[in-house]
Amino acid sequence: MADKIRVTIWNEFRHEKTDANAKALYPLGIHGTIKEFLGKYDDEIEVTLAALDDSDQGLPDEVLYNTDVLMWWGHMAHGEVNDELVAKIRNRVYDDGMGFIAMHSAHFSKPFRSIVGTSGKLLWGDEQQELIWNVLPAHPIAAGIPEHFDLGTEEMYGEPFMIPQPDELVFVGWFKHGYVFRSGCTFFRGRGKVFYFQPGHETEGAFHNPYVQRILYNAIKWAKPNEFGDKMHDCDYRANLL
Repeated sequence: MADKIRVTIWNEFRHEKTDANAKALYPLGIHGTIKEFLGKYDDEIEVTLAALDDSDQGLPDEVLYNTDVLMWWGHMAHGEVNDELVAKIRNRVYDDGMGFIAMHSAHFSKPFRSIVGTSGKLLWGDEQQELIWNVLPAHPIAAGIPEHFDLGTEEMYGEPFMIPQPDELVFVGWFKHGYVFRSGCTFFRGRGKVFYFQPGHETEGAFHNPYVQRILYNAIKWAKPNEFGDKMHDCDYRANLL
């Protein structure tokens, strides 16, 4: 049996403690809810939970350097994340091939902006009905996802979205008031793979949606590190070609 994918789900875990609606929707925290539905894949995935207020902001070296895919949800406390930790996360993606999945307001998180190279700014508005359109159905992240699905109400994100041109656009969101958004984007950075996925406002139920759950499972499998040779060996090999 192949080794399990080691997934760390990082969550600010602030809204669920202070907002009654968020707490009612996600009593285990957003990270705990994601861990719960990933439990059906426990023969493939090993999950660790991390939160901003944990020791070492949830990511001491023994956790970060034993993570294959890091999932990130943040919103109200982006500025509290230590720059030293951000640099370590970026290096894990670029140098070691750790996958990074940024969810919802993580578009403005320090790690996402550092890894992708972006301001992360976007247009946003009230909560309204959103349809998610599957525009790249052959992509592994889109496996098992229909042409489109109704997410119900979600916080509106709209264009322009200040990101580099995505390497792949997998999902597009359409909102009832006419706004559209690049809701599911991939980026390749160094040895690592990055997926940004827009749904997931703390007072809406996106993480209870079975299609959202399937997309995140697919993204974990897609983002896991490839098998790389020894870095020094790779450098020596290139040098021998000169």
